[in-house]
Amino acid sequence: MNGFAYDLTGPIGTGGTLGLIVLQVDETLEQDMRRLFPDPATAIYVNRIPSGADLNPDTIAAMEQALPQAARLLPDAAAFDAVAYACTSGTTLIGADRVNALVSGACNTKQVCDPLTAALAALAHLGLQRVSIVSPYIASVAEPIRAVFETAGHAVPASLSFGEEQEARVARIAPASIAEAARHLAGEAETDAIFLSCTNLRTLDIIDDLEAELGIPVLSSNQVLGWALMRALPISPRGNGPGRLLRAVDQVNGDISLSPFG
Repeated sequence: MNGFAYDLTGPIGTGGTLGLIVLQVDETLEQDMRRLFPDPATAIYVNRIPSGADLNPDTIAAMEQALPQAARLLPDAAAFDAVAYACTSGTTLIGADRVNALVSGACNTKQVCDPLTAALAALAHLGLQRVSIVSPYIASVAEPIRAVFETAGHAVPASLSFGEEQEARVARIAPASIAEAARHLAGEAETDAIFLSCTNLRTLDIIDDLEAELGIPVLSSNQVLGWALMRALPISPRGNGPGRLLRAVDQVNGDISLSPFG
């Protein structure tokens, strides 16, 4: 059989190429990213990392060992504008610098993103100092997140946790319960912003209403990670995004306005 002549074309991601390293048990992050980046010109490649049914310091330590292999399984031929390790708590306990080194050493990417670093950058971008935190997790996972914000110079007037360890249950926490937790924190202490921590929480659909009700910015792990990934792209994305943070994405290549999320 003779080979039929063919032409080669460029990469799928004419508007940019993103990689996501998503927890095996995460049911939310991938869905949210495809909502934030609906333009097919933005290529999104996803790989899963073993994470265990429960999230605790032991399973997070195991993820640190698995992270380079997860990054290596992203397509070799893709030139990534950014690759994200999509776990707020994992980044907190492993360390953002360590995550950066493990991922960048294992795949071809210009930048490594994570939700924790993105949250701190978003607070700086909006000029916010005091942030109250909602977490779904047990204390051994939730408390270090608060400590990282405080170490970075932010006051944390209030925080709460749902005390959950099973990721399958985290993904099922009702958005109405998350919103009620945010309201509780806003009423408990004066704060500049609320941060809804965890990529497995379903937060995108409640951010706009909460901001309108509370009068302060509401940030979430998936929202801030999407914002950081948008800023890494060479071509401004066109899409939807909730919250004050995503209504005007300030990029190196210029400002873009994103329509209200719906």
